[in-house]
Amino acid sequence: QVQVVESGGDLVQPGGSLRLSCAASGFIFSNADMGWYRQAPGNQRDLVATITSGGRTNYADSVKGRFTISRDNAKSTVYLQMNSLKREDTAVYYCHVYYRAEVYWGQGTQVTVSS
Repeated sequence: QVQVVESGGDLVQPGGSLRLSCAASGFIFSNADMGWYRQAPGNQRDLVATITSGGRTNYADSVKGRFTISRDNAKSTVYLQMNSLKREDTAVYYCHVYYRAEVYWGQGTQVTVSS
């Protein structure tokens, strides 16, 4: 059974930093493409960053230069380091798994950027 659990969301001031973690199990993690999406109230769920099984990364233009996605296959965990946070980064952040043509989501973790 695939399990995807995000953590690390918090309230942070503009300009601050957070690191989100996504721990996954139930599949061969090193063979999966992983990603982070986010959804603000009233908005659709948008791509933030992805990392392939081979380590290739892709970012939304709005987070390039501020966010970094990485993975630790030994820990079956993907991370999202978020720096220089802005109010518009406020959203629920979801971990995305693409494995053998199947998609799995975590339950999300809330990030709020506010003074």
